[in-house]
Amino acid sequence: MPAKKGKSGKKRAASPTGRELKTRVKTAKGRRLSSTLWLERQLNDPYVAAAKRAGYRSRSAYKLIEMDDRFKFLKRHARVLDLGAAPGGWTQVAVERVGADGDAQVIGIDILEMDPIPGAQIVQMDFMDADAPERLQHLLGGKVDVVLSDMAPSTTGHRKTDHLRIMGMCEAALDFAMECLHPGGTFLAKVFQGGSERDLLDQMKRHFLTVRHVKPKASRAGSSELYVIASGFKGPR
Repeated sequence: MPAKKGKSGKKRAASPTGRELKTRVKTAKGRRLSSTLWLERQLNDPYVAAAKRAGYRSRSAYKLIEMDDRFKFLKRHARVLDLGAAPGGWTQVAVERVGADGDAQVIGIDILEMDPIPGAQIVQMDFMDADAPERLQHLLGGKVDVVLSDMAPSTTGHRKTDHLRIMGMCEAALDFAMECLHPGGTFLAKVFQGGSERDLLDQMKRHFLTVRHVKPKASRAGSSELYVIASGFKGPR
C-alpha cells in the first residue's frame, strides 16, 4: 500500500492497523471460491502489507513483536530456538530483539528447507527426532533462554480433529522445550481454542512459574488461535 499524504503534502507511513482501501478479487476460471476469498483477504490485510514493507517474511512477525513488547521475554543476548521456523518471520524478529552479536544466538529449525537469515543459524531437521535436543544444544553450546513455536499442522476442515492435532504438536514442543531450556526460561506456543487443552496447561503450571493466554491484535479476528506464554521455567523434571 503506498504511503498517504498529510495536509502538508508530505508522505506519512501507514500503520498496520490503519484504514485501507478495499480490494475486490474477481473469481477467475478454474479458481475455487475459497482461493478467491483467501487472495482477497491477503490483499486487504494491513499486516501483510506492513510485513512486505518492513522486509518480514510473514505477517506473523507482528504477533511476536506485539507479545514481546508486552511481556519482554526476548532479552538482549538471549539464546533462542524457533521451532517450525519457516518461512522465518519469527526468526527475523528474534534476531532483531536479542542481537546478532557473538553473545546472542538464534536458531531456526524446520523440516522444510529455508533461505538463510542474517544473524541466525538455520537448521533443517525434525525437532521430534530423538537426538534433536542434544544436537541443538551442541550447536548452541548449552541450553537456551527462549523456545518459540508458531507451528500448526495442516488443517482437515474438521474442527475437533484440527484442534487435537495442534494440541498434540504443542505438547511435543513443550516436551522439547523442557529438555532445552535454562531454569527461568520462557516457552511460547500457538494453540487453538477447543476445550481439550487442560492437561497441557496443567503440565505448564507444574513446570513454569507463570502461564498466560494471549491473542495478539495481529491474529485474525475470525481465527480461534491463541498463544500461551509460559515463563519462569523451574528446571529439568
